[in-house]
Amino acid sequence: MSAQVTVSIVGAPIACAEGVKDSWREFAKWVGGQLHQRFGEAVQVKYFDLFDANCPPITENAQLPLVLVDGEVVINGGKILMPVIRRKIETILEKETL
Repeated sequence: MSAQVTVSIVGAPIACAEGVKDSWREFAKWVGGQLHQRFGEAVQVKYFDLFDANCPPITENAQLPLVLVDGEVVINGGKILMPVIRRKIETILEKETL
């Protein structure tokens, strides 16, 4: 696989009774590990805090967590679903091999 697919996950710290949690960042690390096991170097996962200077552009109706695969929104709010991300990556990589 020579193509590289970028998965961008945008989240924000969450305030709760126990303090501030950075759950989406932690989950993004797990997602990156899982995708690396499946696709190797063909996939790069990047996490962005909503307020990071280098955060990808966010549309007006975006909800967190926001997941983009090669710049295309695949998850807008709710849960970060690995099958949705995996299918999009597979579609992109299949097109690259044609």
